[in-house]
Amino acid sequence: TQTQQSTSCGSGIIVSQDADNLYIATNNHVVEGADSLTVAFSDNTTVSAEIKGTDPSTDLAVIRVALSSIDSDTLNTIKVATLGNSDDLKAGQAAIAIGNALGYGQSVTTGVISAFIQTSGTINPGNSGGALLHPAGEGLGINSVKYADTSVEGIGYAIPISTAMPIIEDLITKEKVDEADSAYLGIGGVDVKSDVAKTYNMPTGVYVAQVKENSAAEQAGIQKGDIITAFDGKDVSSMEDLSSKLQYYKAGTTEDVTIQRGSKFMIGALAGISSKCNRRR
Repeated sequence: TQTQQSTSCGSGIIVSQDADNLYIATNNHVVEGADSLTVAFSDNTTVSAEIKGTDPSTDLAVIRVALSSIDSDTLNTIKVATLGNSDDLKAGQAAIAIGNALGYGQSVTTGVISAFIQTSGTINPGNSGGALLHPAGEGLGINSVKYADTSVEGIGYAIPISTAMPIIEDLITKEKVDEADSAYLGIGGVDVKSDVAKTYNMPTGVYVAQVKENSAAEQAGIQKGDIITAFDGKDVSSMEDLSSKLQYYKAGTTEDVTIQRGSKFMIGALAGISSKCNRRR
């Protein structure tokens, strides 16, 4: 087995600030698996950062920078972004994509809005997590992916800011639970991705391949063959996503789990989904 270290780059939007920290929203795929993070501001100063929270199902993440690590000149240069309302967007409106294209620093491209906040503005590698702006400067979306194929010029997509902000605010305010006290469901799961879901007429989520004996999942009535589609009212897209969500819940907490069993959905308060007394690994 060989391990190779690599470096990647992306963009981010300063979305909030409190007495101690600056919070920057970006894409989950920008920070996923990172051992260390460095933020470069518009004046080319750099500081270390840490991941505050991630939501793989929506490809969103928040990173945190201590204000004490940012010099006063830089603090006077940067500011929290002004965000708009993406629900008011209409096809044909102008849009500006800014970011850190190819890791070379600030870049700006222009385009128009299409369906699903698709934009003709160029989104190159490194622009992920950057802002899609209204010409007046309001943030309308977070640049996420670019679809490239020999048959197309390249189509960029952004996450609507009105969809993203409740998730981002949740990631900012919620604190991860210490691992010794964190929730444990007690299943072995397999991802049900969109292509598999379409082929077999299944919902996306986590297929329960194993339910561990005396676990919280067993006590709650979860069975092998169930598909977990949501946890605490939030969609579940993969086992990684489910594990990421569980980091914010203490053992002993009771939350709702939504599953599909056969051809019917079950939505209920499945008691004890995070039973502290049955933590087995």
